[in-house]
Amino acid sequence: MANHQANYHSQIIYPAPLQAGDLIGIIAPSSGLEAEIHHLIHRSTAYLHQLGYQTRVGSSVWTNDKCVSLPKEQRAAELEQFLLDDQIKAIIPPWGGEFLMDILPLLNWEKIRQATPTWILGFSDISTLTFTYTLMTGYASAHGPGMIDISGADDDLTIRWQDLLSAVTGDQVEQHSSAYHQTHSDYSKPNFNLDTPTEWKILGQEDQPEASLELTGRLIGGCMDVIAALIGTPWSPIPDFMQHYDQDEGFIWYLESCEMNAAAIYRHLWQMNQAGWFQHTRGVLIGRPAGYTPVKNFEIQDALQAVLGEQQIPVIYNVDIGHIPPQLTLINGAIAHVQTANGSGTVQQILR
Repeated sequence: MANHQANYHSQIIYPAPLQAGDLIGIIAPSSGLEAEIHHLIHRSTAYLHQLGYQTRVGSSVWTNDKCVSLPKEQRAAELEQFLLDDQIKAIIPPWGGEFLMDILPLLNWEKIRQATPTWILGFSDISTLTFTYTLMTGYASAHGPGMIDISGADDDLTIRWQDLLSAVTGDQVEQHSSAYHQTHSDYSKPNFNLDTPTEWKILGQEDQPEASLELTGRLIGGCMDVIAALIGTPWSPIPDFMQHYDQDEGFIWYLESCEMNAAAIYRHLWQMNQAGWFQHTRGVLIGRPAGYTPVKNFEIQDALQAVLGEQQIPVIYNVDIGHIPPQLTLINGAIAHVQTANGSGTVQQILR
């Protein structure tokens, strides 16, 4: 198999800005869709056409068995084909899944590094891909809504994915926290049910409603459930990446979770810390945890405090990231300036 070692450029490289008429690929490198929900893909392609884009739908989106769309060899071949096709300007999977890590050793990373950068947008298990893509190539990628969420939402935050993917290198894009978020998902309905007030919180200052915090650093992150599984593998060269791109700004980690209780979140954070992932870290953003429960009286705040608080790394949690929509679109590799006060916040990203 081709060389797995990362070989970086002097600066983060951003894919070409997405423009009307561009071709967007829709593939499922993790989980696909069963027949009874194929209408969601038709909805997605119609929505992108309405925005002025062309689409190419891969064979992987139409099937799902044992938590994956297709066998790993077919998923890897399709993804590589789409990444190496210069006509495809962005890849937006429908959603995440469970086992995207299986295809990472099957990809020809040398060819991918030599190819024209492609935007990849998604969250959940797709962050296994976006995280690794940026770490292995130095090409920016985007953590944000998947194709099903994009085509089924009309809120002011979800629609900002287009502003980020169409930004030119050097641009600054600002996003604001949501006013409300959704507590229960229902893909049968066309839009999110944003029924719960959003409140960003600062770790250790929960009893100070007027507390404020500012963070600046280069963004990197994803879904803890899946990216922590990459620790100790060739697909997570965090020390090399941070050493190469730490140009005095340091890093801001953004992390979200799905199906983890407070103890599991602690174990994942502990492992990441022991692997040295939080060196050069100026702050951490934690998304609203989905499927979360405390373990007796051990809460997520205890997990955050035990790992990050002890190192005096500032933490903002309940941020608009991940499985409880709406969510920010965050660019792996971009410089971010984050501000929060009175339970709301802004994230300004600079593509440099």
